[in-house]
Amino acid sequence: MLSRLTRLPRPAALAVCAVPVLGLFAAAAFAPLPFVVAIPGLTADVLGSDQGKPVITVTGAPVRDTKGELRMTTIRATGPSSTMKLHELIGHWFKTDQAVMPRDAVYSSGGSDEEIEKHNLEEMTKSQSAATDAALGFLHKDPKDVKVELNLADVGGPSAGLLFSLGIVDKLDGDGSGGDLTGGRSVAGTGTITADGEVGAVGGVALKTQAARRDGASVFLVPKAECADALSELPEGLRLVPVTSLTDAVNSLRALNRGEPAPSC
Repeated sequence: MLSRLTRLPRPAALAVCAVPVLGLFAAAAFAPLPFVVAIPGLTADVLGSDQGKPVITVTGAPVRDTKGELRMTTIRATGPSSTMKLHELIGHWFKTDQAVMPRDAVYSSGGSDEEIEKHNLEEMTKSQSAATDAALGFLHKDPKDVKVELNLADVGGPSAGLLFSLGIVDKLDGDGSGGDLTGGRSVAGTGTITADGEVGAVGGVALKTQAARRDGASVFLVPKAECADALSELPEGLRLVPVTSLTDAVNSLRALNRGEPAPSC
């Protein structure tokens, strides 16, 4: 085929080559692609209630009355079994309040819708357990004596771990000096957490900052590795504070409460 094309006039050769290329583009335009469209999702104050039940319930230790908010953030995405075509994705690509994301970045476990939902709920359960361990470890409290129950319906995945830990710390110890860890602010954020308090990246942070500001937050705690993503569509009036651990997050909030310098992206 190549040797024959070399004997054709250049315009004719280019035209022949263009036919399969155009065919590929035409096929791609109508083929389902492995992408989902995501938008800012709900936020929830972990210091408050969900469906009439406290998100955080502590027994075995005195609990403080808290002011301010600690808002975990989410994204909403088209379902794992939904299909998107190229011409549909183009319409979403350039919107600042939406993101076109690889399906695997949102639904990494794969499987059917039911299997993915089950996996996300299992990840949330593991995250809650790790968040409790991290908070009680930070406060040097014995988990045999202090019991924590976390309740947040209709939310899956591990990305609320940091905010759960901060909520437990605020309920039990505040800022460590008699005040609220939030300083009375609406603080939002995202990040996975391990039992020893390390914070991990989650994805979708540019959309989560928009959800946070929409719901009144003025401070957003972001995994340090995702600062650039968070800055890409940062809403006006929202301060980014990078963290790598629960200790980082607590120390930064304490510094803000005292009017002292705190890290920023």
